[in-house]
Amino acid sequence: MPPEYDNTNRGSIWKNLKRETDRHPHLTGTANVDGVEYWISAWAKDKGGNPKAPELTFSFKVKDNQPVSETPPTANTHADDDDLPW
Repeated sequence: MPPEYDNTNRGSIWKNLKRETDRHPHLTGTANVDGVEYWISAWAKDKGGNPKAPELTFSFKVKDNQPVSETPPTANTHADDDDLPW
């Protein structure tokens, strides 16, 4: 039997292969924030920026009527943090 993993406070985003207009997100995916599953949409802010490290704007939407705390998730918007591993 494979081990069970705790995916709390983890997520992933991938290139949106169904993007047809500028209003559609560049990236989509899912995330678990404090035990609640969310759909993620992300848009690249700078078209001329580094594609390996894009500056992104995120949108979170709760999946399937799950209970949510009154505080929505927040994303780290500090691109110049010294504690980043890359």
